[in-house]
Amino acid sequence: MTSISLTPTLKDEILVVGLAQGSTSGKKGAKSSLVIESGDLVLDVAGLEEILTDLGATGKIDEVIKVPGSSLRLLVFTGLGKAAPRYSHEGLRRAAGAAARSLAGHKSATFSLPTHDVATVSAVAEGGALGAYLFNEFRSEAEVHGAKPLAAIKVHTPHATKDAYSTIASDAEIISQYTFLTRDLINTPPSHLTPATFAEKMAAEVKAAGGARAGLTLTVMTEDVLKRKGFGGITAVGQGSANPPRLVRISYKPTGKVKAKKHYAFVGKGITFDSGGLALKPALGMEAMKSDMSGAAAVCSAVLAIAALKLPVAIDAWAPLAENMVSDTATRPSDIITIYGGKTVEVLNPDAEGRLVLADALQRAQEENGLDLIIDVATLTGAQVVALGTRTSAVMTNNEATSAAFLEVTDKTGEQFWPMPLPTELRASLDSPVADLANIGDRMGGMLVAGIFLKEFVSDDLPWLHLDIAGPAYNDRSPHGYTPVGGTGIAVRSLIAAAKAQI
Repeated sequence: MTSISLTPTLKDEILVVGLAQGSTSGKKGAKSSLVIESGDLVLDVAGLEEILTDLGATGKIDEVIKVPGSSLRLLVFTGLGKAAPRYSHEGLRRAAGAAARSLAGHKSATFSLPTHDVATVSAVAEGGALGAYLFNEFRSEAEVHGAKPLAAIKVHTPHATKDAYSTIASDAEIISQYTFLTRDLINTPPSHLTPATFAEKMAAEVKAAGGARAGLTLTVMTEDVLKRKGFGGITAVGQGSANPPRLVRISYKPTGKVKAKKHYAFVGKGITFDSGGLALKPALGMEAMKSDMSGAAAVCSAVLAIAALKLPVAIDAWAPLAENMVSDTATRPSDIITIYGGKTVEVLNPDAEGRLVLADALQRAQEENGLDLIIDVATLTGAQVVALGTRTSAVMTNNEATSAAFLEVTDKTGEQFWPMPLPTELRASLDSPVADLANIGDRMGGMLVAGIFLKEFVSDDLPWLHLDIAGPAYNDRSPHGYTPVGGTGIAVRSLIAAAKAQI
């Protein structure tokens, strides 16, 4: 893990500063120029702008330019976009992340970006920490030798010793640690991450986080228990695989003098690999289906981070885990299953499986007394990507005030979410002539239909948020900002922030 600290001085041989796009005003035919943004650190910029111009620097977001220094071994300029009196938290977060990504293999660097308060210093610390990520689990030693993340990040601020800034570094380390856990789980191949090994990994993480001393407990339901207790959705999805399903629950209750002010349930879709079952997916792109457990990874990681931060909330994280495979025991189109709690579902499409395991877990989660909010997180529909692309996730709800509060939180975390409706007229498309409902309905508006299906398994008087993260959960394009190729860890930071804000 990369260490994070704040410093009022400059000691490193590598210095990261901002570079923005300015313009020369007051002249006919104004042309663009460069603005070096070094925050509270006074930097001798004489000659640097000319060098940067010669190197083709633009100051655009995601640009990183490295220049050998005189008193410093290396000056790293990271793009901030258009020059501004104050930069957005997310702009600083992404700039720091891009710089950290570019410094893989180095031991230490000081980041001096244009910060002015606790929130902006936090954004730089968090962005740098999140950008210092590499997944080397399956590389040979020779490959790993030259590809290790930046080992230490020091954020320059004259306020480093003030009480208000005291937890910034430790919070950034905790957030990055559990975002990395999510990314690692997503990037792990399905041959190594089955429902059973996912559960084993969570048991190890709970123990490492302090277990009962930290207020954490873990329970795992095996396939026999799931069948006996009537978890028909998880059982049906997992029955075609040689790797049987699991239901993992991680609970956190504050310890000591800290008392829980809210009680939440987080439910995450955990399909460790999705072949589509008997509705077999095309081969092209199927390799990304190892990411179909991103929701489960996110909710489990979030509750561990919340425990590490000692937030005054109680949380039950539920991870329904199954592998959706093709075999002679796989669920067939037209099969009818019984979800936990008694509702029957006609499975018209075995590739609409995530909603089936979520239905079981949503029903079970609500049996806990005193819930204030339930949030499910899922790579649920390809329709989400069609509607919102690969960087914006969807939010659906039965409570607009809760959704508004969550979106206010995500505006601060920088994770992009957009509210989507649950139109009542689409409910009829889920009607089945032989069961309580079908698992698919209208193809048009498929993301909304999936949300409406889940709504059937949530009490009307319990605030509920459904987060469809299908596109943003896995980046199969170029890295950007603090986001690597592969698993992104989307939703972890927003779940933590929602708990902190006690929405």
